[in-house]
Amino acid sequence: MSCTEARFSFELYPPRNERAAAALPATIERLAAARPDFISVTYGAGGSSRSSSLQVLRHIIEHTDISPMAHLTCVGSSHAETNRLIREFLDAGVRRFLAVRGDPPAGLAPGEDGIGDIRTTAELVQLIHRVQKERQPYGELTVPQLHAQAVLSRREHVQIAVAAFPNGHPSSHSVQQDIDALLAKQAAGANLAITQLFFHAEDYLHFAQRAKEAGVAFPILPGIMPVTSPARLRRMLELSGEDLPSDLAIQLEVEPTDEGRREIGIDWAARLGRRLLDGGAPGLHLYTFNQHEAVLAVLERAGVLANASAATAPASTRTIPESETA
Repeated sequence: MSCTEARFSFELYPPRNERAAAALPATIERLAAARPDFISVTYGAGGSSRSSSLQVLRHIIEHTDISPMAHLTCVGSSHAETNRLIREFLDAGVRRFLAVRGDPPAGLAPGEDGIGDIRTTAELVQLIHRVQKERQPYGELTVPQLHAQAVLSRREHVQIAVAAFPNGHPSSHSVQQDIDALLAKQAAGANLAITQLFFHAEDYLHFAQRAKEAGVAFPILPGIMPVTSPARLRRMLELSGEDLPSDLAIQLEVEPTDEGRREIGIDWAARLGRRLLDGGAPGLHLYTFNQHEAVLAVLERAGVLANASAATAPASTRTIPESETA
């Protein structure tokens, strides 16, 4: 796959303090200049970042021509609350969503699961489609035009992505169970998947092939990230449940300088990205940790960015140190 054919996208999270909020617009500017397919914005379980997530999404819409993707979770929300949130995102101009179940909150009483009214990701996917259809049931069609084909051709559709787990979800019993879950999400109307972080190309390539053979028809984007410090690697393993990539861990531990560790992480991710694209991946989804330099360098070295200057141009403001984003 040539650099002009490869698609890529980025993930951001809402800023956690005023300093991070001040730096984020410059990061969005640099990421948007690279011309990604979309920029996704995470959303805390139970609505913990509802307002700030919406602010970031609106900033992307108002200040760039890049399509934003809003994350939605099932955990801790009622059917009515989720319905209102979907409408709020749609009213803001969002037409892409990542629907995930999310993790139950800690400290639940015996017998409680903390999930809420929407029990599965497939139900959330169906709800997003239903809310969109209810917002634009017929548009301005006249009575003679009110038939199924006219409605389908006029209605504005949404893209709904779901999560995929190349090495299995922590609560699943087998990779086949995860593929069956993808098939259920596809039947509900999902049309894209984005994987959780992984460290070896074969993990993704084998999973994607099995999913395709089972009948998963939508693209599965591999999610990757330049891991530029031992602390970040430990945090990613803690969040994902992935096995320790010993060769990467050793390189990061023995390298004495921050710049050297950054170089190791970027090179690792670039080689992983190139291997994935060469193996048939439809694109790359990069977890940015709200910093643009490393992910743009990964794309440049992987041969994805047609204009290398997008990765090297200085930002208009200084970015947040890694210690504050890990």
